[in-house]
Amino acid sequence: MKRSFAVVALLTAWLAPARAQQAADQVTYVDAAKVAEAFAKGGALDTGSDHVASVLRRVKPGQVEVHTKETDTFYIVDGTAMFVTGGMVVGQKEVRANQLTGTDIQGGQTHQLKKGDFISIPAGIPHWFKDVPSSGITYYMVKVVKP
Repeated sequence: MKRSFAVVALLTAWLAPARAQQAADQVTYVDAAKVAEAFAKGGALDTGSDHVASVLRRVKPGQVEVHTKETDTFYIVDGTAMFVTGGMVVGQKEVRANQLTGTDIQGGQTHQLKKGDFISIPAGIPHWFKDVPSSGITYYMVKVVKP
């Protein structure tokens, strides 16, 4: 029994540098200038098989969206917008795998998003930027994708 623990300890120690390098290779670093550019113009910061991180800017309403395998989290950086979550999607159609759109939401909860607010929308929940003033809204989004 002691011998098998020793073998496991040796293998773990031997594999540790390779695992550390593999983990380091998976890290995404974006320097301050590129982050500032993304916040000024909008754009992706990182995209992987299980996530997306980006800065988005809207100046008009969008379509109702339902992501069946993606959770959206938004941190509002600037501006305001009326945002609706939940309820029943009107005119729902599948635009690609696991992505549904619609034209309206009946019911649901209205949120008046503003600078400094945070909102998280779990996978499967309808959501919609219903009203966006022409001055727009800028938000940092992290999308977590379920397998």
